[in-house]
Amino acid sequence: MSPEILGLVGLVSLFGLICIGFPISFTLIFLALTLGYIGFGQVVFYLMTLQFFGVMTDTVLSAVPFFLFMGYILEDSGLMNRLFKAFQLMLARLSGSLYIAVTSTATIFAAATGIVGSSITLLGVMAAPTMKESKYDTRLSAGCITAGGTLGILIPPSIMLVVMGPVVGVPVTELFAAAILPGIMLAGLYMTYALIRSYFKPELGPPLAEHLRAPSRAYIVRELFFGVLPVSALILATLGSIMAGMATPTEGAAAGAFGSLILSLIYKRLTFSGLKKSMFRTLEISAMILLLVAASNFFGSVFSRLGSATLLTELLMKTHLPPMILLILILALIFVLGWPLEWVPIVLIILPVLLPIVNHMGYDMLWFSILVAVTLQTAWLSPPVALSAYFLKGVVPDWDLKDIYAGMMQFMALQCLGVLLILFFPGIVTWLPSVLK
Repeated sequence: MSPEILGLVGLVSLFGLICIGFPISFTLIFLALTLGYIGFGQVVFYLMTLQFFGVMTDTVLSAVPFFLFMGYILEDSGLMNRLFKAFQLMLARLSGSLYIAVTSTATIFAAATGIVGSSITLLGVMAAPTMKESKYDTRLSAGCITAGGTLGILIPPSIMLVVMGPVVGVPVTELFAAAILPGIMLAGLYMTYALIRSYFKPELGPPLAEHLRAPSRAYIVRELFFGVLPVSALILATLGSIMAGMATPTEGAAAGAFGSLILSLIYKRLTFSGLKKSMFRTLEISAMILLLVAASNFFGSVFSRLGSATLLTELLMKTHLPPMILLILILALIFVLGWPLEWVPIVLIILPVLLPIVNHMGYDMLWFSILVAVTLQTAWLSPPVALSAYFLKGVVPDWDLKDIYAGMMQFMALQCLGVLLILFFPGIVTWLPSVLK
């Protein structure tokens, strides 16, 4: 068996073992060691040492635990509840106001944490009771919550973009800048759709009842000042310092984590049990992600050294398909893989295999990276798996799963529209990074 075919057999074996239920990280390491030793001998052990040491000394990846800690502190402190209440009171007289409040809160929370499950769960706990009391449409409400929750994958400081940067060879600061407009565009599509439907069918999203409104305008101003301004200022300061070049992603993330602690103390929401819980969750998720990064880098190096990546590129190029068709096929593959797999194995295992093909076609890697991010976000809203539905069902058990799915499908169509807009209008992605250079 040639080394190239050996690598492809290893790739197929990897997906088989993952589907059976083997841990991804250890499966990657085992297969890479086995394939590498068969393919090119004891050099594989030196390659493993090099790849793991490279990940441990990568300063960009050290931003991951800081961003996670910042998000968990803001979540546990209850500041997001106050943020949602402020938007709710400000928009109370508007038809479909809660849809706007949910999406606005989700957009800001997405900039604090990239964990989809946490976002959807928190949004469901905060918004679903008021939506049910106000007789909002179940399907539209469920779609709005689940779609808003997936924005954390895309909107910086996204953990996925931090991990993706070294994989695709694009600076994380550029990925952050490139993701802002697509994230705002998608949030705008959600809001516009919900408002239009509520305008033509007011029963889908009636104005809030009198007892749910603020007693005065001064009360609304106070809630906006204390509920929206501090969290928004913290996130803007964190992102602004990174994209302006005043701080590295790691330094900005550390400052953001410290700022979230200060905010929690000022609002008297920081408890020892909450701090301990946030630290343990940060440690658990960070260890999982960073071990996966190291293991997948090692597997990718073995796969590339065997020549399998080059063989795949040559085979696809021999099909003589137009570059745009090939790109659409790649995005379709990522979309389908996004059903059973989380973004971590797709970004760390599949993307490196596809990169030689994308490079050969001459596409802008920054633009391609954001296309992948939005495609993965879309997969979170797509049956047959659609984990977002189960996160929401877990906190709102009286909503039928079929209604949650029906609502998600509406917003998945908006996501597909977003992918097409980015595909045919690359300036949505590339304009802001070019301005900031």
